[in-house]
Amino acid sequence: MGAGRVCRGGPSSSPAGATAGRPFPPLAASSSSASPSSAPSETASTSVTKTVNGSHHFKIAGYSLSKGIGVGKYIASESFSVGGFDWAIYFYPDGKSAEDGAAYVSLFIALASEGTDVRALFELTLVDQSGKGQDKVHTHFGRSLESGPYTLKYRGSMWGYKRFFKRSALETSDYLKDDCLLVNCTVGVVQSHTEGPKIYTIPVPPSNMSQHIGQLLTGGKRTDITFEVDGEMFPAHKVVLSARSPVFRAQLFGPMKDKNMKCIKIEDMEAPVFKALLHFMYWDELPDIEELTGVNTTWVSTLMAQHLLAAADRYALERLKLLCELKLCEDVAINTVANTLALAEQHHCYQLKTVCLKFVALPENLKGNCHANRWV
Repeated sequence: MGAGRVCRGGPSSSPAGATAGRPFPPLAASSSSASPSSAPSETASTSVTKTVNGSHHFKIAGYSLSKGIGVGKYIASESFSVGGFDWAIYFYPDGKSAEDGAAYVSLFIALASEGTDVRALFELTLVDQSGKGQDKVHTHFGRSLESGPYTLKYRGSMWGYKRFFKRSALETSDYLKDDCLLVNCTVGVVQSHTEGPKIYTIPVPPSNMSQHIGQLLTGGKRTDITFEVDGEMFPAHKVVLSARSPVFRAQLFGPMKDKNMKCIKIEDMEAPVFKALLHFMYWDELPDIEELTGVNTTWVSTLMAQHLLAAADRYALERLKLLCELKLCEDVAINTVANTLALAEQHHCYQLKTVCLKFVALPENLKGNCHANRWV
């Protein structure tokens, strides 16, 4: 019996495509062969809960005149908005509770607009007006809350203290000055939202503003000033130079400027150095020294950096000065350290000076400097 097969429905239950004696293909095999398994997709989201904070300063002038208005009656501040809700400070000169018999003043912060289950943090501060900084502060901020933020169920719900301050003590304290009280209130409304994955990718290319400005120099169009340096002429744009250098700004647009000035002769500077200076002012980067001088040696690079540092200091180009100082720190050598040290001292490059002195103090360099420079 265990070896028999029970067939329900007989031969008439076979589909039209089935042939006698041929079993049906297994459903599982058919399904797996039709669609291969794929890797499960992964998604992510983040729930962010934070507070939106705001503060209000409430001055209660004429405190003594407010006494006697009655228990449970308050003086209200102007309403102020924080986190999409309106709030108000309620001060009870005779207290909020009849059982205290006007022995205490009460202070509360109230939800002044429509809202349901508004969760928030609060801080109420009575300011010490003596300048001693002994404020009376009740706060939810900056401490662990066992039951979480306070929940205001509906409009008119309040948080505060029925016995905020004993009235007899308040009236002889530094909190009351010229019959005025100062109350500061901070509200932090709790807000939550869920952030899903970004559905956009917008690649923003890096800024190429320096390229556009640099092309003004290489194009040579619309120049309005020319500099003569060591017999070579360098056309430039006054507005670019004045924007980059306060020295050029004073020279070109200051009160002592010459309106008819078309050419300025630069003394005590070599043409390649001034060309490098202009390159930096337009491109905001150091030029290729080999392209500028036609020579590719560390000594020439160091020499150019020395001259450029002096030029940068002359025209108050602080970033260029720092770039040159960095370059000279990296390339201190026996045959250049003496001049570099003197330059560092002259132009107040204290880190460069320290690097030079440490380099000179090395035993293997000390003897070389004595022979090469005759200055030790």
